[in-house]
Amino acid sequence: MRNERTASGSRAVGRRRTFRFARLNCSLPRSFWFAWEALSLVSTTLKCMQYDDDEEEKQEEQKEEAEETMQRFRLQRLAAAVRHQATKSGTWLEGELNLDTNMVHAAVTPEPKSGAILTPLFLSTTFIQESVEKYLDKGYSYSRTNNPTVTALEEKLAKVENGFGSSAFGTGMAATTSAISATMQAGDHCVISDCSYGGTNRSCREFFTPLNMEFDFVDFRDPENVKKAMKPNTKLVFSETPANPVLSLTDIEAVSKIAHEAGAKHVVDATFATPVICRPLDWGADMVIQSLTKYYEGHNMMTGGAVISKDKEMHEKVKWVQNVHGNIINPFAAYIILQTSKTMHLRMRKQSENAMAIAQFLEKHPKVTKVVYPGLASHPQKALADKYHRDGLHGGMLWFDIVGGSEAGTKLMNVCQRPWSLCENLGATESIITACAVMTHANMLKEDRLKVGITDGFIRISCGIEDSADLIRALEVALAQI
Repeated sequence: MRNERTASGSRAVGRRRTFRFARLNCSLPRSFWFAWEALSLVSTTLKCMQYDDDEEEKQEEQKEEAEETMQRFRLQRLAAAVRHQATKSGTWLEGELNLDTNMVHAAVTPEPKSGAILTPLFLSTTFIQESVEKYLDKGYSYSRTNNPTVTALEEKLAKVENGFGSSAFGTGMAATTSAISATMQAGDHCVISDCSYGGTNRSCREFFTPLNMEFDFVDFRDPENVKKAMKPNTKLVFSETPANPVLSLTDIEAVSKIAHEAGAKHVVDATFATPVICRPLDWGADMVIQSLTKYYEGHNMMTGGAVISKDKEMHEKVKWVQNVHGNIINPFAAYIILQTSKTMHLRMRKQSENAMAIAQFLEKHPKVTKVVYPGLASHPQKALADKYHRDGLHGGMLWFDIVGGSEAGTKLMNVCQRPWSLCENLGATESIITACAVMTHANMLKEDRLKVGITDGFIRISCGIEDSADLIRALEVALAQI
């Protein structure tokens, strides 16, 4: 309304000025008066537009002031909340915590009576019930089903892996067989990596196949191979990334999509990566397998395994298998892993750093013919490693071949001195050198083993947290004897 009044008023003033001017200059031609009227109208319009611009600018200023007021109000509320929380020791900071913090604190609740900072160790086999009517009111009855210490570990695993829930087992192989049992039955089909842990390979061939389950071992480096192997009765796609021991990688996102389009589940054994480097559930996988014996425990003391599920339905199926098979982790092992896993993120960084230094040394050594490590530019799937591996970390595992083939490789492992230890296992604080052909993958069929490149002289190393210079010097001394 104000704009209209202003505009009409301006037009009236313009007309009066025109008429006065006309009385003084009545001899001017008609075209002059048309031009004069047009100029007057343009002048008035420009003034109105200027007014509108001023109004818009004023409204913008008022909007900014309102937003600033709301922001001050929010900050005041936050400050009040912080002041309120600061008076309560033991309360948690609001919001999501980062992985490093969760590795230390996830699922850890101080014992209420004493205030002990560590999750207590409950070694009891059974738990007293208040009454028949209140059976299981406290959530526990018998430690084969669940146990408070085990529950704490399972909750921690679910948190750091970004899962709905987890089930902890006595070994990594117990976790693997439970994941298969939870998803397959007689007549079902599974597409599985042709290069996976030897125990997994053997279990599929010698245990599940006689139960009328079908397994196709496929090269997972190309998702198209997985797609071509899918069948109408495929219920499970089983990948391992990085694969043990050849360190080939799986495109988790692509393979998950292939599995889901066929109505199958995708389980990923991510033992070599751990959640510090890769969390497959974030990329579409349905389950993650971890051999807790390795990086989680990390000190060569305890065995353990876990299946972390993305949703409630899958979690309950795995939990049912855990209870029926009775292969739950024992409370003492769970207690130890709860403590040792608190430093896993620190160890993984040091182990990745050592592995990179050793890989670069070996790559330049004249007696080394091949080095495979996901962090090297020479790794054939380096782009995939960079996509899935977090913070530029690629783990503590690598392998290499040397001049002289299997015989020379075997000799090197026999002469390599401490701090290297010739043994099985991986992911521990100690650096380990392993002859996969006669140790971890001895149960594979020889033709299958050779097909994926695991020769008799195949040298797999797991880097610990020692000084990399000492580890390199020991390898240098051993190589000099070849």
